[in-house]
Amino acid sequence: MNENEGFAKARINWYPGHMAKTKRQISEDIKLIDIIIEILDSRIPISSRNPDIAQITKNKDKIIILNKSDLADAKQNELWVQYFKNNGQTAILADCNNGKGINEILRAVEKQKSSELEEYAKKGRTGRKIRAMVLGIPNVGKSSFINRVAKNSNLEVGNKPGVTKKKQWIRINDKIELLDTPGVLWPKFESEQVALNLSYTGTIKDDVLPKTEIAYQLLKFLLENYRQNIIERYKLDASYIEETLNKPEPENFNIYEIMLQIGKKRGCIISGGEVDDEKTAKIIIDDFRSGKIGKITLEKAERK
Repeated sequence: MNENEGFAKARINWYPGHMAKTKRQISEDIKLIDIIIEILDSRIPISSRNPDIAQITKNKDKIIILNKSDLADAKQNELWVQYFKNNGQTAILADCNNGKGINEILRAVEKQKSSELEEYAKKGRTGRKIRAMVLGIPNVGKSSFINRVAKNSNLEVGNKPGVTKKKQWIRINDKIELLDTPGVLWPKFESEQVALNLSYTGTIKDDVLPKTEIAYQLLKFLLENYRQNIIERYKLDASYIEETLNKPEPENFNIYEIMLQIGKKRGCIISGGEVDDEKTAKIIIDDFRSGKIGKITLEKAERK
């Protein structure tokens, strides 16, 4: 098993026409917006940040939502909040599926734009709401956030100056309205690691890259950084892992052997007694995504 073969051969076609169209639309809509709500995946805050969109929105006020924080390493969550604070941005931990952090996010939006609302009021524009745009790559939890904040709200079709007739705004309360946008990726990865991180979390569809390769690379990371989680989840012996990793074989052989051992533990046996590595790969990937392996952060924040 060649460690890089799967990614070297794979041709990733993941920037379809609708994403290019969405990017153009965001560039137009940004003129109408007071503040950006950018949703990132707490497990991969850098990899889940679209650099193209970051460039488009660089001159706008912004609130960062670190979503899926319930699946991420708690210590790293706090370090990431501090990381963004050190870079002059407000970051809020959230779990949009269960509503954690939602009220804090809305309060942060109001607080950041409070002085402007006061200015509007002085000029007699008492009905002027904060216009926010919600941005995030696919599968980052944007729909969950929208559904949460719009639960008791009505959709408004805007006929405001500069707003196309069919543009929909979501009225959140008497101070905030949201403009939703489709999730959009960017045309070129900065590195193979970004591609891997997006594959682990399900942003890149599972049929684009070889599933066994994704699971292998994920297992390699987990053995290096969260070995005890692997031991406990799959009931492996610590000495077995240590001995296997130290065998005088290429590293990828040894990690693959541990992957097959997990398959045996999970009953992924096919005819002839061999392990079904694709079924094993799916188990490892699904266990990671669902949090069954534990609270994992793939990108570590730098301490400052």
